Amino acid sequence: MSHAGRFAPSPSADLHVGNLRTAILAWLFARSTGRRFLVRVEDLDDRARDDVARRQLDDLAAIGLTWDAPPERQSDHETRYDAVVDDLTRRGLTYECHCSRKDILQAPRAPHAPEGAYPGTCRDLTDAERAERAATGRPPAVRLRSEVTEFTVTDLLHGSYTGVVDDFVLRRGDGVPAYNLAVVVDDAAQGVDQVVRGDDLLPSSPRQAYLGSLLGHPTPSYAHVPLVLNGDGKRLAKRDGAVTLAETGVELALHQIAASLGYSAVSVAGMLAEFDPERLPREPWVYRPG
Repeated sequence: MSHAGRFAPSPSADLHVGNLRTAILAWLFARSTGRRFLVRVEDLDDRARDDVARRQLDDLAAIGLTWDAPPERQSDHETRYDAVVDDLTRRGLTYECHCSRKDILQAPRAPHAPEGAYPGTCRDLTDAERAERAATGRPPAVRLRSEVTEFTVTDLLHGSYTGVVDDFVLRRGDGVPAYNLAVVVDDAAQGVDQVVRGDDLLPSSPRQAYLGSLLGHPTPSYAHVPLVLNGDGKRLAKRDGAVTLAETGVELALHQIAASLGYSAVSVAGMLAEFDPERLPREPWVYRPG
């Protein structure tokens, strides 16, 4: 399958101007490198939001984005994720975990262990301890039995980045595939070898790249672009005023996004003609409606 980039929104809410800006950048990166561009609906947690997903796709088309295959939905591919978890389990690379979030927060940590990393509570339980935890009735999550504690990726905007790799969740206790699993499996299945997304997701890249290496997939080219913030310096959200395409209109939204990237063109085709990754802003864009 030929090389591809992608934009993969979750249908939890209508896309705001920050989401649209990231989508445009993902499209520009893909088109400027001769890649296909794909859209994937990451709806494992929002399966009933077909109306939102339709509006998101309509908005992407309205601002001029084009894609090269029908959008896929993660909810259509659960057997794909189950097969990967089963394979990793056969290889001895998973274990069940009955910990709640409270358990994890209160668990003792090794010195200098990073905040948020799973402390390995259920990693090496005895059979009796596993039976005791199973008897509580809490459905277990499935975690990766990681053989490293960190992994390094190269990002086109951030350079070399080394981040934590813990025993992260592959499948949640409710049976839903976890994000870090689904995104790796889907990207590989779709031929995605270029990942452009918000820089809040940069810390997840080492986990995902490491998992991909275990599955025999090459590490994609990463570009984590700055977020869009509100006037208070917080991540942009719908509560910040006129931020969706329905509120701003296509023309104003494209003008705002183009200006934030330093482009004179106000169409995605025009932005493509001006696109140069080296000249992209490295700081967040502070958005002010209007």
